[in-house]
Amino acid sequence: MLGAFGAHGLKSFATPEQLAWWNTATQYFFYHAIGLLVLGVLHKTTATFPIKIPYILIQIGIIFFCGSLYIMALGLPRILGAITPIGGAFMIAGWIMLAWQAIKHAK
Repeated sequence: MLGAFGAHGLKSFATPEQLAWWNTATQYFFYHAIGLLVLGVLHKTTATFPIKIPYILIQIGIIFFCGSLYIMALGLPRILGAITPIGGAFMIAGWIMLAWQAIKHAK
């Protein structure tokens, strides 16, 4: 739905840069949402595998990274873009933490 809104709803008033921000946010949101679904399934199938911290880090990352890009694409102040890299760092930290937990759990 977010992609369709960007393609049809924003096209009439957004700049190419704003559309690019919207598309980037939608793409990252999609991939990380799939990752969160996989983590949920993993948690249900192997209850001993700790996913709480990676799950929270990725969620915070989605909110900061994608949220700031969506906000800027809608024409709100670009200063909010300052939190975009923070969101990216949270997403990366979540995946690193998940990899670390997987390695630790495999031993």
